[in-house]
Amino acid sequence: MPKAFFAVAVALAAVAAAQPARRAASLVVVGGTVITENAARQVLTPGAVAIRGTDIIDVDRPEVIAGRYAATETIDARDQIVLPGLINTHTHAPMVMFRGLADDLALMEWLQKYIFPAEAKTVSADFVRIGTRLAALEMIESGTTTYADMYYFEEEIAKATREAGLRGVLGETIIQFPSPDAKTPAEGLARAERFIAAFKGDSLIVPAVAPHAMYTNDKATLVASAELGRRYGVPVLIHLAETEDEVRIARDQYHLTPVGYLDSIGFLAQRTLAAHGIWVTDDDIQVLNRRGVGVSHNPESNMKLASGTAPVTKYLAAGVAVGLGTDGAASNNDMDMFEAMRQAAFLAKLTTRNPTAVPAQAALDMATAGGAKALGMDRLIGSLQTGKRADVITVSMSAARQTPLYDAVSHLVYVTRGDDVRTTIVNGKVLMKDRQVRTLNARGVVADANRLSQRVREAVGRK
Repeated sequence: MPKAFFAVAVALAAVAAAQPARRAASLVVVGGTVITENAARQVLTPGAVAIRGTDIIDVDRPEVIAGRYAATETIDARDQIVLPGLINTHTHAPMVMFRGLADDLALMEWLQKYIFPAEAKTVSADFVRIGTRLAALEMIESGTTTYADMYYFEEEIAKATREAGLRGVLGETIIQFPSPDAKTPAEGLARAERFIAAFKGDSLIVPAVAPHAMYTNDKATLVASAELGRRYGVPVLIHLAETEDEVRIARDQYHLTPVGYLDSIGFLAQRTLAAHGIWVTDDDIQVLNRRGVGVSHNPESNMKLASGTAPVTKYLAAGVAVGLGTDGAASNNDMDMFEAMRQAAFLAKLTTRNPTAVPAQAALDMATAGGAKALGMDRLIGSLQTGKRADVITVSMSAARQTPLYDAVSHLVYVTRGDDVRTTIVNGKVLMKDRQVRTLNARGVVADANRLSQRVREAVGRK
């Protein structure tokens, strides 16, 4: 070997030896733009996310990530936006089976004349399992990675959620009258306790207690529900101040607002999530903030049922943690969180007559970091940061309506739809890549739901 060549080889070997060895990563996602949703709301163009197992281990520019990590798998999303998975803070997942069953009605009429009777005739463990799988498919396809749920047979929802690979904060519903899975509130509370014991500590499922509302439960049941949640350190989910009728009931029976009544019986605390929160006073907002209660804003359901408009700008100004929800598909009628973002922004602008109310960044915050905080899970999810769970989605920007692209956040809120999502990752596992869902047999899920819909039609007398 010539001396010169040998010298060069030795020098290169020395340089290579001086370079730190690349660490292992199970997955790297390289994007045209990475929206981190961290405290600084950092955006990297381009950027990359490195994942090992269930966790994010690094977020940086692509060349930096490539120099630090040797990835088992790389997802090329260079023409896409990479962002945290969306967090739906209020759903009734199996109610996708009632999608379009009863529309254009006020809430109380909708519930009492259609939904409650339909549930009494059709809801079973099998119904819940099939409906949840359909909801999970829809959520995976539209970029939701975590959802909060209130329904019956919640153990079936948990099993289906875990099999689909989604993250769920799942609450067993407690209600005063006989329900599909419990004849009495005491039986419902016992089911909730068994559910918590079965799933507490699960990597994907956070069990919760879900008393339906202050007007569908008596004081003893509400107090027992809150105490059960605190005893086990799990969330408590409840509908709150959704309609004027609820306010009237609280005023007539307790001479308080719904928030005031729940506070007076010691119900409100951290890890309580209040869905809707429309008819609240300024004092109520301060109470919710002091108690550390999160609020789930459901703009589409609230508009469709003409329930009212939540004072989102007041909540945010007061420091209340606000997330977004779709509500159940029976009253929305889909589970597309991109639509929820857009409508949350538009509704706030319209009702305040202020075009700067809930700007695009604030709407995106509610669907990601804000939702995580409202659920008390902001240390684990809601942003792309080292040490957090690897819940990541990628969104295509190649469609005609996405062109031209000047501002990624604006496009996500004002242009994007759920079917623009290309890849969905939860806990480091790829649930969907290039629109192909890996954890569910989409055709089988849809076929099962269509068969079940015939039973629903027969039960409610629909042709």
